[in-house]
Amino acid sequence: MYKLEEPIYFYLLAIIPILIVVFLLVLWWKKRTQRKFANAALLVKIAPNTSVFKNTLKLMMLILGITFLVISLVNPKMGSKLKTVKREGVDVVFALDVSKSMLAEDIAPNRLEKAKQIISKIIDKLGSDRVGVIIYAGNSYPLLPITTDHAAANMFLQNANPDMVSSQGTAINEALELAKTYYNNDEQTNRFLIIISDGEDHQEETKQMAQNLSNDGVKVYTVGVGTEKGGPIPMRLNGSMIGYKKDRKGETVITKRQPDVLADIADVANGRYIDGNVTEDPVKQISEIIANAQKSEFETKQFADYKDQFQWFLAIAIVFLLLDIFLLDRKTKWLRKVDLFNEEKSKN
Repeated sequence: MYKLEEPIYFYLLAIIPILIVVFLLVLWWKKRTQRKFANAALLVKIAPNTSVFKNTLKLMMLILGITFLVISLVNPKMGSKLKTVKREGVDVVFALDVSKSMLAEDIAPNRLEKAKQIISKIIDKLGSDRVGVIIYAGNSYPLLPITTDHAAANMFLQNANPDMVSSQGTAINEALELAKTYYNNDEQTNRFLIIISDGEDHQEETKQMAQNLSNDGVKVYTVGVGTEKGGPIPMRLNGSMIGYKKDRKGETVITKRQPDVLADIADVANGRYIDGNVTEDPVKQISEIIANAQKSEFETKQFADYKDQFQWFLAIAIVFLLLDIFLLDRKTKWLRKVDLFNEEKSKN
């Protein structure tokens, strides 16, 4: 297992394309200037040892040197062993609705992105609590099992989209059914299920399943995104807008948030419904609920004894930079033998 200590230094790699552009411009300028004084045949006689390949090779050495130098600044670290540690916290599972209706843009940028923002901000406020992520539409899919790795949770969350679920629709009961498998009944931790949706549920048994979860000790909270006025569902092809979803009669489908459905689910599960259109409201309320919950001790495994690896990349960078310094622009005996660009043949 590895981690990057200072990934922000990767931005320095932007120097490389700038170097390449400058190199090409200088090469073009030299050739243009040289043509003003003599033709190509005469230039070969005047400067027989000039090598285009050597200049290109020097540039490659410089680029490789900079690349490895940047990696050394990032400082990759390797985890050498897996160890079991004890932590205190609660289990929080997020059930994210990724049905097509969540693409409606009645709130900016759209319902799905708003839901992701809410989940991400809540995760950022968690302490040593474990998190899991479920996505659902017509059926449910385990996006991320229960883990203490909050960075992984945010990474997987950003990739969630309607194409990841094979069946479309909005079946919250599918998410409730899958959520049962996320919690370890042997560990008496406080357990939370946060459902984020526009509430367009089409199943009758959802409330009963929510109540069953509550009876098992899971606290269910619902967050509604979207407006009661609603909006059309945009259809895109290769990222380009091609129109709006239409029903069988050819009329544009208008999807509306159903807060009553979400409120009923929360009520039967002794939870709470929260309006999610203003991001900070659900983030603040849910974060406070989890922070005030009784924490239980549990065991988890994580990589430890991370060791710095920057020195290897720094050594390689120095080698390439030294090669760049000591490589001459002029042709040498070994270059004449290799003659990669057929420079000697063309001269003869």
